Amino acid sequence: MDSRWRRSFSIAVLLLLADLICLVSGNVVFEVHHKYGGRGKGDAILREMRAHDSRRHGRMLGAIDFQLGGDGSPTNTALYYTKITIGSPPVDYHVQVDTGSDILWVNCKDCERCPTKSDLHITLNQYDLKASSTGKTVTCDQDFCDAVFASPNPDCKVGMGCEYAITYGDGSKTEGYFVKDNLILDQITGNLQTTPMNGSVAFGCSAKQSGELGSSSQAVDGIIGFGQSNTSVLSQLSLSKKIKKVFSHCLDGGKGGGIFAIGEVVEPKVNRTPLVPNQVHYNVELKAVDVGGKLLNLPTSFFGLGPSQRAIIDSGTTLAYLPSDIYQQLLDQLAAKQPNLKIHMVEGQFKCFWFSGNVDDGFPIINFHFEDSLTLPVHPHNYLFEVRDDEYCIGWQASGMQTKDGGELTLLGDIALSDKLVLYDMENQTIGWTQYNCSSSIKVKDEVSGNAYAVGYHDISSSPILSRPNIISFFVFFAFLLNLIE
Repeated sequence: MDSRWRRSFSIAVLLLLADLICLVSGNVVFEVHHKYGGRGKGDAILREMRAHDSRRHGRMLGAIDFQLGGDGSPTNTALYYTKITIGSPPVDYHVQVDTGSDILWVNCKDCERCPTKSDLHITLNQYDLKASSTGKTVTCDQDFCDAVFASPNPDCKVGMGCEYAITYGDGSKTEGYFVKDNLILDQITGNLQTTPMNGSVAFGCSAKQSGELGSSSQAVDGIIGFGQSNTSVLSQLSLSKKIKKVFSHCLDGGKGGGIFAIGEVVEPKVNRTPLVPNQVHYNVELKAVDVGGKLLNLPTSFFGLGPSQRAIIDSGTTLAYLPSDIYQQLLDQLAAKQPNLKIHMVEGQFKCFWFSGNVDDGFPIINFHFEDSLTLPVHPHNYLFEVRDDEYCIGWQASGMQTKDGGELTLLGDIALSDKLVLYDMENQTIGWTQYNCSSSIKVKDEVSGNAYAVGYHDISSSPILSRPNIISFFVFFAFLLNLIE
C-alpha cells in the first residue's frame, strides 16, 4: 500500500457486547458465542478473566485521546463472537463483537500473517473480493472513506482505494482496504419466526497483520464494531434512516446465555441516565455509592475521565474496577458485615475467603447511584465468584489505571451488568437498565408494523467453559424509518 496516502489510527477497546446490522427493514436473528459463558469454578477462570481485562484496559487507556474510538484485538479481548455471512455466493465468517469498535473488518484472501487456525474450534475463512459478484471496492473519494478518517484524503486520486492501518496498544497491527458487499441474515417476521434477507454495508478487508493478531490463540476472522462513530455498521444504516441507534442486552449471570436486541424496548420499562457527551466510551455521571445502605466517600478527584465523578459502562470487561480509595472503603464494609472472615490471596491478585452460607444473605448489595435517580444494584452472587466449593473470591478490583487528567479509572463490567436489561440509546444520548430475569424474554417494537415481538433467552451450548463458548441467540430489530424520521 502507498504510504503517502495510507492513514493509520490507534484504537481502544470497549465492550461489552456489540452487534451486526444490515440494510433492510424488519428484525434479524443470529448467534453470539461467549468465551466464558456462565460461572465455572477453579483458579483458571479468575486468571483468564483478569488477564483478559488487563490486556483490554491497556488498549483503552492507550487510545483514550484518539478521535475514532476503538477496535479490540480478537486474539486477546474477544469475549463475544458471532457468525455472519458475506458475499455472493455466501461465505460464513466468525467475528468478534464489541460495543467500542467502529468498523467491521474481516481477513481477506492472501492476507499476510492472518491466522488460519483457531483454538476456539471454529473454521476460519478469508474474504475474496473477486469471488463475490456483489463485492466492490470503496474508493478514497467516497463519503465513507472521509468519515473513517474524519477528513478528506489530500492524496486521493480518482479510482484509488480507501486504505487503512489500525495499530493497537500492544503493537499489533492490521492493514487493508475498504470494500462493500452483501451481508445475509435471518429476518424476524414475528415471534420466533424468521426469513432470509440481505443488505449492503462497507467494511474493512485486512491484507496484512502483525503482532498478536496473527496468533491462532482464540483467533476469529475479524471484528464487528457497534460504537458511536459514523463508520460503524449501525451508524451507517442510521445515517441512511434505516434503523434507530438503540440497542440492549440482558446477560444471564449464572447460565451465560442471554438476549441482545436492536430497537426500542417496549417491555420491560427502563429508567435512564444521560450519557456524558463527546466521549468515546459509554460514560455516565456517578453521584454516590453505598454498601448495604452505608454511603462511601467519593472525592471529586476520583472516578474519572474529567473533573466530575464518572464511570464507564463496559460489558466487554469481566470484572469491575474502582479507584483505590473507594475500593478499600468497599472492602472495609464487606469485612464489617462478616468480621470473622479470613482473607487469603488466589493467583496473587484476588482476595478470597471461605464461606459456607448463602452469599446473598451474608453480604450486602452494593448500589451505584447516577444522575436522574438511576441506581445500579450489584448483588453478592454477581460480585463474588465461587472458585471451589465454599471458597469465594471478590470480583471488585483496584483500578490502578490513570486517565489523562490524573484520576483513577472507574469501570463497571459484567459483574455489575449481569442479570439486568441494559439499554443504550444513542438517539437520545441516554443509557439505562433494570433488574431482570435474562432467562425470560423482552418485547421490542417493530417500527414497520408497530407490533411488539417477544425476544427470548437462548443458550444452546452445553460445552464446558473455556473450551467452547456458550451461545447467545441475538435478536436484532430494525426500524425502517423512512416515513418516521425527517
